[in-house]
Amino acid sequence: MTNNYELYKVFYWAAKTGSLTKAANALFLTQPSVSHAVKQLEERFGLSLFNRTAKGVTLTQEGAVLYSYIEQSQILITLAEEKMAALKSLDSGELRIGGSDSLFKHYLLPYLESFHRRYPGVKLHLNHGTTPEIISFLKEGRIDLGVVRMPIVDSQLEVRESIELQDCFVAGSHYAELENSVLTLERLLEHPIILFSRNSRARMAITELFQSYGHTLKPEIEVGSVELLIELARKGLGISYVTREFVSKELEEGTLFEIQLDVQLPPARVGIMTMRNMPLTEAASRFMEMVG
Repeated sequence: MTNNYELYKVFYWAAKTGSLTKAANALFLTQPSVSHAVKQLEERFGLSLFNRTAKGVTLTQEGAVLYSYIEQSQILITLAEEKMAALKSLDSGELRIGGSDSLFKHYLLPYLESFHRRYPGVKLHLNHGTTPEIISFLKEGRIDLGVVRMPIVDSQLEVRESIELQDCFVAGSHYAELENSVLTLERLLEHPIILFSRNSRARMAITELFQSYGHTLKPEIEVGSVELLIELARKGLGISYVTREFVSKELEEGTLFEIQLDVQLPPARVGIMTMRNMPLTEAASRFMEMVG
């Protein structure tokens, strides 16, 4: 109905800021120009797009539908602009990655160090969160790529498999009598279990495994970081469920030991997510090449 991108741009900023005045300031226009542009768009569609209030403007139901499409176009345009700038050089720009604290520390850190040495002008932005949060960040255009545990099933995402991880139960010297034993799940559950409290893939996977054997895995303690899982196990407060690769130092030093079970715990894979059919920035492409 209209090919005038400027009208959509004004509409987007008015909706985003909730104010015609703020939209005018953002676009370096006058407030009457913004009002006129919104009126033109409403007349062309034959629909009211905004509710006018004393405090500003809010989207009507029809306006919200239009905004859902325009917002995506703005993200694409922003990515296109970033792509063009990045094609010129990597002397500046940014790389935005989402992932968990543990994956940043134990998996991505060497790659981040190498990338920073090679491209010191590119700013690194690391966004921490659970897998559902990282997926949301990616879809909202807040990050370029996300590093999470698989499986990920989402038609909007492209997921490339990376390293394999193995989770395990570990304990400290307080449970030394268990070190040379092979435990059943029943016997393991006789001891206090410490689990990650957030909605992580590892937590869901081990819960489902216990359920498949007819057991309910109810932790005695829940914590919000891998570091606390490790430290509480070392202090003897219980048996922690962690990723073996993340406690290799403690296992080697002997401050923790792995609990041997009579069932096999399945391995997990790390996946690198990007938006399907959406071009990567040059910085993100170079980083993906480094990770392999």
